[in-house]
Amino acid sequence: MPEVSTKPYLLRAIYEWCTDNGYTPHIAVVVDARTRVPMQFVKNGEIVLNISFEATSGLKMDNDVIGFSARFGGVSRDISVPVENVIAIYARENGQGMAFEAPAVLAVGEHVDDEPQAAPTQTLGLASVPASEKVESSSEENHDNEPEPPKKGGRPVLTRIK
Repeated sequence: MPEVSTKPYLLRAIYEWCTDNGYTPHIAVVVDARTRVPMQFVKNGEIVLNISFEATSGLKMDNDVIGFSARFGGVSRDISVPVENVIAIYARENGQGMAFEAPAVLAVGEHVDDEPQAAPTQTLGLASVPASEKVESSSEENHDNEPEPPKKGGRPVLTRIK
């Protein structure tokens, strides 16, 4: 019998810690062919979901899948997220939580049972994106290659706990 991952247990523990302390638990998820979320809210192949009691209905955190119903733009949607696609769980108010390694991503239409294609599956992660030549030349003229200062406020920052 294969050993069950500790990840679903850690997710449930952090969720419980958030709710016990009055925080709002959020999960960051890598979206692939097995993930059922409203695609219009996916950015850069990822989505952040509020999984608090107030935001969800019928939340079930199993060892393989997290499932619930939630409203997006006033429309109730059934959400299904494979546990292996969760890359972080944290409290919205203070950013405390836990991050996990990003999984290999399946393209939309590809299935787990499909044979691997010639190109290796890539994992999502942070990477710098080269600017186009047109954008670079205009930014050099207007800003002298100075990066914009970070904006105040906005979303909380995830803090890794080791």
